[in-house]
Amino acid sequence: MDRVALRGLKARGHHGVFPKEREEGQTFIVDLVLGLDTRPAAADDDLTKTVHYGIVAEEVVTEVEGEPVNLIETLAERIARTCLKHEGVLEVEVCVHKPDAPITVPFDDVTVTITRSRV
Repeated sequence: MDRVALRGLKARGHHGVFPKEREEGQTFIVDLVLGLDTRPAAADDDLTKTVHYGIVAEEVVTEVEGEPVNLIETLAERIARTCLKHEGVLEVEVCVHKPDAPITVPFDDVTVTITRSRV
């Protein structure tokens, strides 16, 4: 299976369990790895035979900016479902970063990574 990766998609969302997170929002960063067969697109040099990663990126940002959820696990699941709606995408790995998570000790990042497929 071939891979198309999008790294560092940024959007502001209002996800989290604390009222301040819901009210003020924060930046979330999303990395995606889409699994698909790129051979038909490469053979014909045809965008319609692969995934349009620009559209996927816009849809992912819409999910992050959309309806708030408590957990980034839930957000990752929503993003995975959105990606799998694209014809040809057989598998997706989603990593949601929450670099401004409300943690009381020094840290660099919090992430949740999931892999989902059409199976």
